[in-house]
Amino acid sequence: MSMAFNPARWKPAALLPHEEAHDGALVFVVAVLCFLACATAIFAISADRAAQGWANQLQGSATVIIRTKGSESPDMAASRAAEALAGTPGVAQALVLERAKAEALLEPWLGKDGIIKDLPVPRLVTVELDPSAPASAKALDKALRTAGVDATVDDHSLWMKDIIHAGQIARIAAVSLFALMALAAAAVIAFATRAGLSARHDVVEIMHLTGATDGFIANLFQARFAAMAALAGLLGGGAAALLAAGIRLLGGGYGLIPVLPIGWLDLLVALPSPLIAGLVAAIAARVTALGLIRAMP
Repeated sequence: MSMAFNPARWKPAALLPHEEAHDGALVFVVAVLCFLACATAIFAISADRAAQGWANQLQGSATVIIRTKGSESPDMAASRAAEALAGTPGVAQALVLERAKAEALLEPWLGKDGIIKDLPVPRLVTVELDPSAPASAKALDKALRTAGVDATVDDHSLWMKDIIHAGQIARIAAVSLFALMALAAAAVIAFATRAGLSARHDVVEIMHLTGATDGFIANLFQARFAAMAALAGLLGGGAAALLAAGIRLLGGGYGLIPVLPIGWLDLLVALPSPLIAGLVAAIAARVTALGLIRAMP
């Protein structure tokens, strides 16, 4: 016994069903890409902050290596150097580094057993510069020569250049990785759009015959994949923020990795992830759909 057809109860199937078997895999792939992009951005900000902090510390200090002359002891030479430097304009403080601390600096290179008692370990004077008007290396060297101290001034300029260069490389690498992941997400969405159009080739032809424009059909794919990518961006960005928060909490005030200090405001980097993912997916889906639809016979 067949049931009579009731036009009032009949509803046409959607061109793009709300759920498909491959949707979960697509959301997962895009979410992973968003997670990696957000995590890269967070750690890049942390690396840049660390580099700036190191550069500021080096810029505000200097190290003086003391060499003895004649019968003068290393301690006497270091004390005279510290006294001369302390009175130099632009110097906030000058302190003689103890021999034990100087030996600790040599230990990684010579080994604990390589530092013998009579080893002529150079005495060091650490200089803290006035942040408002720091003294230059030439001014420090002139003060030492005036005091008759044989010494070499290290103003850390070489290390500062390396640190600043490392920070620039970290920023460039982060931007490059972010762009690469955005392109990868766009490629995934384009592939999914192509597969969806291929599976519904006949439906698209019928819609053309009924008067549907290319833009109208492309809008269906654009809205579908943009919504999926936004959800993936929310999941991936949220996971990256949770990871960064966990590292921050487990490590205390300096984070789990002290060399990469993560701040709470850094987590806001993941906030626009759904919007960016949805926008990239919308553009990729629309461009791909329009190109394939217009190429159909």
